[in-house]
Amino acid sequence: MTDSRTGWIPPTVIFAGILAGWEMLVRIFEVPPYVLPGPLLIGETFGKDSALLFSSLAVTLRITLTALFFAALGGALLAFVMSWSRWLERSLMPYAIVAQVTPIVAVAPLIILWLDGDAALVLCAWIVAFFPVLANTMAGLKSADPNLNALFRLYGAKRWQVQAWLEAPCALPYFLAGLKISGGLSLIGAVVAEFVAGTGGAATGLAYRILEAGYRLQIPRLFAALVLLSAAGIAIHAVIGWASRRLMARFGMEAP
Repeated sequence: MTDSRTGWIPPTVIFAGILAGWEMLVRIFEVPPYVLPGPLLIGETFGKDSALLFSSLAVTLRITLTALFFAALGGALLAFVMSWSRWLERSLMPYAIVAQVTPIVAVAPLIILWLDGDAALVLCAWIVAFFPVLANTMAGLKSADPNLNALFRLYGAKRWQVQAWLEAPCALPYFLAGLKISGGLSLIGAVVAEFVAGTGGAATGLAYRILEAGYRLQIPRLFAALVLLSAAGIAIHAVIGWASRRLMARFGMEAP
């Protein structure tokens, strides 16, 4: 219990040391703020521009969470569908792999050209976040004990009953592990899509603020936006991890 309560101390000390060293080097070598601002200037800029940055963050989070929801729903449903037969898995999995391995930065301009507004951004983020949920859920469904599967069949269980009462509980830890991966990927996909939309002049979320700050050489604001974006990613990972632990505890299982 003591280790879990004090586990945050070492990374916090290291982080504080990095910030102190960064600030000291910037001051010693008199690095201009438009090249590399110090942590104190970044913090000051963050406080001054917090309203603008948080309003942009809300847009990015809306896109990210929407894409994550549909990635979790679609990935889990497709995994259950493909698990019904080897033929379905062999027919559909190659297309899921193609969507995963295709660089989103290459197809994002086309998607933004074909779709309007947030729909294009959500689709870009969904493409990035979809595959981990699908692949992990498929692995979980296949991890069910073959002997228990045979016992279910021996007692006359239907295919959907085997999935609901045997395979689904086995797949839950795998699904949650995939969801934790997809949480960060959906944010990355949203940011990439916003960068592409921002280069076209469409003001969207936090990524647009980063582009805008870079164009205007407002480097402290750029760093403040990056810090906020990183904090959002950490928060998404932490919330999914907390929810996973609570959910798995209800089933008497260890969270991934």
